[in-house]
Amino acid sequence: MMAWFRNRRSKANGSGEPAPDYAALREAMVEEQLVARGISDARVLEAMRAVPRHVFVPDELMPLAYTDQPLPVGEGQTISQPYMVAVMTEALELAGDERVLEVGTGSGYQAAVLARLAREVFTIEHREALARAAIERLVRLGISNVHVRIGDGTLGWPEQAPFDAIVVTAAAPRIPPPLLEQLVEGGRLVIPVGDEHQQELWQVRKHGAQISTRVVNYCRFVPLRGQYGWPEAGNQ
Repeated sequence: MMAWFRNRRSKANGSGEPAPDYAALREAMVEEQLVARGISDARVLEAMRAVPRHVFVPDELMPLAYTDQPLPVGEGQTISQPYMVAVMTEALELAGDERVLEVGTGSGYQAAVLARLAREVFTIEHREALARAAIERLVRLGISNVHVRIGDGTLGWPEQAPFDAIVVTAAAPRIPPPLLEQLVEGGRLVIPVGDEHQQELWQVRKHGAQISTRVVNYCRFVPLRGQYGWPEAGNQ
């Protein structure tokens, strides 16, 4: 596995210079971007220290992998800012034995973080190229408790429901009803809700037929596509 990392770094560098110390950059990211901003869940911080974020970005962007910003990963999608990944993960309140659904696999980074915090992770990506690239990364990292599906994430994954927690990594105009239906009693749904330009990050709890909602943060995500999301560009 380490040989694969070395090969990736050599390609990204290409000049014969020493590869960046990604472990040190990761530690600085955690201390300066997460701890300093109030992320306090020790398990979340440890997961973010452990997962190599540079593996989940295009080779040419690897030097920027631990900077305080989202980065493009292709297909018009992004890998979220490290702080936002930590905020969303912390809001899921995972103890370690949960089954988690992620809507919007992207590059696979959030799923890799969740894999260290939950028993099983089910993640759905509607863009096939991204899903297949994410599967390859997760396999190469030896992550075996993440299951990837290509499809409409707004419909959830009924065959694997219910889920203890659900995270949506794209902006929704409203909460997709199937996701609430597939959430266990007392489960947490973390989702950005708003228009296509600005959203509130909600933590939603299910109480029978009722839900309670609190605003965790403010954010800006790419639009959620699917039956209960935004229509594809050109189909509006």
